[in-house]
Amino acid sequence: MKLKTYIVEDNATIRENLIATLEELASVESVGIAETEDDGKSWLTTNNTQWDLAIVDLFLRQGSGLGVLAACRARHPHQRMVVLSNYATPDVRMRCAQLGVDAVFDKSNEIEALVDYCIDRSNAAVDVPPEAA
Repeated sequence: MKLKTYIVEDNATIRENLIATLEELASVESVGIAETEDDGKSWLTTNNTQWDLAIVDLFLRQGSGLGVLAACRARHPHQRMVVLSNYATPDVRMRCAQLGVDAVFDKSNEIEALVDYCIDRSNAAVDVPPEAA
């Protein structure tokens, strides 16, 4: 089962490479993208049954990924939020945990860990009964 994934990332090159990598290696289907906090919050909360995973960068063209994360705290139990950032410091990881983030990955050295996380989530989604998804 493909993991319906929404990506909030303002760098087009990073975003396109991330989508291509995850779709090839991790059974991920990109269902949309946002470059700003407002667009990310709007889509994720309005289409709250259309995604399984949101991958959020912290520094965006407008606003912050932290605002996107805060807006999605009341998501469905099967939905996951992860952060992919160049600033995955201990303080940032702690703040993300306070906002209910499921995982934080550093863009510079944890892409493989993100791929593994997506593979694990995709495999777990197979085990979710359709009425729970």
